[in-house]
Amino acid sequence: MEPSFYFFDLETSGIRAREGRVMQFGGQRTGMDLEPVGEPDNLLIKLTDDILPEPGAILVTGITPQSTQQEGLTEAEFLRYFAGHIALPNTVFVGFNTVRFDHEFMRFMMYRNFYDAYEWEYKDGRSRWDILDLTRMVRALRPDDIKWPVDAEGKPTNRLELLTAANELEHDGAHDALSDVRATVALARLLRSKQPKLFDYLLKVRTKSEVAALVNAGKPFIYTSGKYPSAYEKTTIVTTLGAHPSGQAAVMVYDLRTDPTPLLHLSPAELAAAMQERHEDETKRFPVKTLKFNRCPAIAPLGVLDDASITRLKLDMTAVKRNAAILEKAAGFYENLARAINLLEQERQTVQSQEKTEVDEQLYDGFFGDGDRTKMAVVRAADASDISGLDLEFDDARLTGLLPLYKARNFPSSLSGEERENWDKYRENRLLGGGSESRAARYFKELSELSTQADLAPGKRFLLEELQLYGESILPAPD
Repeated sequence: MEPSFYFFDLETSGIRAREGRVMQFGGQRTGMDLEPVGEPDNLLIKLTDDILPEPGAILVTGITPQSTQQEGLTEAEFLRYFAGHIALPNTVFVGFNTVRFDHEFMRFMMYRNFYDAYEWEYKDGRSRWDILDLTRMVRALRPDDIKWPVDAEGKPTNRLELLTAANELEHDGAHDALSDVRATVALARLLRSKQPKLFDYLLKVRTKSEVAALVNAGKPFIYTSGKYPSAYEKTTIVTTLGAHPSGQAAVMVYDLRTDPTPLLHLSPAELAAAMQERHEDETKRFPVKTLKFNRCPAIAPLGVLDDASITRLKLDMTAVKRNAAILEKAAGFYENLARAINLLEQERQTVQSQEKTEVDEQLYDGFFGDGDRTKMAVVRAADASDISGLDLEFDDARLTGLLPLYKARNFPSSLSGEERENWDKYRENRLLGGGSESRAARYFKELSELSTQADLAPGKRFLLEELQLYGESILPAPD
C-alpha cells in the first residue's frame, strides 16, 4: 500500500494507561499530502463493569459510561476493526501528544485482549510521529507567520485548542476525539505550509536509525522536549554523554545551558538525590535527560540555528561552548551518572515488588514466547460461541490470568455459573477491596467533592449525577 498518515486521538477514563480505559476513538486517514482518504472513524468503546472512571476526566470529555455501554463496541470488537481496517501496511500513526499518551493506552488495550502490544506501531512498514513536538520546534526555531498563544499568566503554551483558536482553524469541540483529530490535521497543514523544510525534516528523522545517527555523531545538537522550560520554548542545545545504562535504545544527554562543574565531583548517590529534586523554577531542573530513540524526538543539527533563534531561545553560545569543553574533559562523570540511574532503578524495582500489581497492569513484565503468541491468536479468533469452551495452557502466567477477564469483559453471556461467580468476586475485590481506601470509596468521595462546587454548570452537574448512578449500578451486591 502507498504510505499514508492515520491521525488519531483517544478520550479515556483517566490519565493512567495501566488502569484507565479508552472510551472514544477518533481517526482519519490522509495521504502524505494531508488530504483525507476515506471516511473518518468515530467509535465508542464499552466501559466494563469492573472499571470506575475518574470523575474529573468525564467532566472534561462529557462521555458517560452509560453512553459507551449503550452505543459502544467491546474492546475485542474494536481491536478486530482496528487490525483489519486501520493498522494497514505503511501507515504512519500520528496525533497531538499521542506518542506519550495515546500509544500507551493502545498498548495496554492490546495486551489485555491478547494482541501483540507493539506490532501495530512498526510491523509491515508502520511507524509513528507526533505533531506536538513538531509544533514546539517550529515555535522555537521558525515561528514566523503563525500565531502562538500564551496562557492566562502570559506563558507560552502549545495546547491544541489554543493553537487552533489563535490561527482560526476549525475545532468545534475540544476533547472530542474526532474533533481533536480534525484540528490536528488542520494544524499539520498549517505547519507544513509555513515551514515545509522543517516539517519534512522531522518526519524523516523520526525513525530510530535516523535519531541514532544524529545523537551519536559526537556533536552538540538542538533538542526540543516538553521537559525543558517554556521560557526557552522547550528547546536547548545538548550533547550526548553516553548510552543509557538500561540497555534500551536511548542515550543520556546534557543541557549545555548549565555549567556542569558543580556536578562533576558528586558521588552516584549524590547525583541520584539531585535527579529526584523538584524545583518550581523550571530552569533549575537537573540538566541530564534520557533521549529515547523510539519516541520520535524533535532533534536537529546546530546548523538550523540563526541569530533570531539564538536570541529567542536566550542561548549564550559562549557558555554553551565552555560547558561542552568542560564535559569533554570530565573523566568519570558519565560512569557516575550511570551508577546513579541504576541506584534509582533498584529503588523503583524494590518499591514495585512490594506493591500488589494486577495482571492488567503487567504489560512491561516481559515479552511473550512464540508458543504463547500462537495461542493468543486462537483467543483473538474465538467468537461468542467458541470462547466458552476455550481452555488453553499458557507458559506465561499473565495470559492465564487475563483469559477469564477477557471472557467476562467481551463475552459476558458466555460465562458459566462458576465463571460468573468468579467474575463477581473479582469485581468486588477490585472495586471494594481496601475499605475506606477502595476504588469505590475514592470514586464517590471525589463525586461528592465535585458536586459541592457552587459554580458548577448544569451540564457538569448532570454528568456527576450520571456518574453517581453508574457507580451505584456496578457495585457488587453485599453478601
